Amino acid sequence: MTELISLLTGPWKPALLLVAALVAILAFLALNGLVLVYLERKVAGFIQRRPGPFEVGPQGILQPVADAIKLLTKQLVTPDGADRLLFWAAPLLSFTPVIVCFLPLPFSPLLTGLETNLGLVLILAFSGLNVLALCLAGWGSNNKYALIGAARAVAQSVAYEVPLLLAVLAIAFQAGSLNLSVITASQSGGIAIFSWYIFKQPLAFFIFFIAALAETNRAPFDLPEAESELTAGFHTEFSGMGFGLFFLAEYSYMIVVCAVATTLFLGGWHGPFLPGPWWFLVKVYLLLLTMMWFRWTFPRVRFDQLLNVCWKWLIPLAMANLLATALLLKLVGVP
Repeated sequence: MTELISLLTGPWKPALLLVAALVAILAFLALNGLVLVYLERKVAGFIQRRPGPFEVGPQGILQPVADAIKLLTKQLVTPDGADRLLFWAAPLLSFTPVIVCFLPLPFSPLLTGLETNLGLVLILAFSGLNVLALCLAGWGSNNKYALIGAARAVAQSVAYEVPLLLAVLAIAFQAGSLNLSVITASQSGGIAIFSWYIFKQPLAFFIFFIAALAETNRAPFDLPEAESELTAGFHTEFSGMGFGLFFLAEYSYMIVVCAVATTLFLGGWHGPFLPGPWWFLVKVYLLLLTMMWFRWTFPRVRFDQLLNVCWKWLIPLAMANLLATALLLKLVGVP
């Protein structure tokens, strides 16, 4: 027991805490994938007046477990002519960076996997690796539909990263930090809810959320995997858990962007009566439900319209908002 206590309090403590955080993140991602698969179907059923899953378990609550078992038991097939290394590296590269993206997210003042002054930069850097994964998936599949889907994914992600970064910079300017815990703490003054940056930077929140929909390939911006045009896009040739990792990565990135939006714009863990982590999760899942609501409500746009929205509208608006923020801070000097 003495050796265990000394191990937990000695020089190995930061490493052990990091390992514990990684294990907790993996468990959360697995559980979150099951929950969101069920929620997605139930939200779709509610909005479009369909029952959704209701056969497997009470109200179909075990349907995600059945889906997971099906994916785990399917044969993993490598297409003829495919580059085996790139083909199987793609789903791993798509999912792995998500784990790192969760580390700097502050669920509460005492519940942060990795406290760092560059937490926001860390998330933006590692989430960008997903673009490379989608590119490898299309290129390594030796399939024209997958290649076109990958080309669309790269063009869309590169374009929408620009307004998303500009919107994030406006908040970083105003908070004076890239540390997510500091940004959250800066939204606790005055009348609590009105100190949130969504009220001080509504245009930045609008731009961030639209860009986040495009970055996570969610409708109406799901052109990289539009079934009616590309036979499922970049993951056309993937079976079993090869496809499952792409699917889990998409839901995990949805959690990441909603958690970042909660931290930057919605006061993070701040709330009137519940403990901090519960408030954080409530805000995150409300944003997730909004993303699902959009999917089952709005029609898919054309690819030229998608890029026009970014280059002709969101980027100029984001640049104007950033310049206005910088000018106001220079003249007034008050966040």
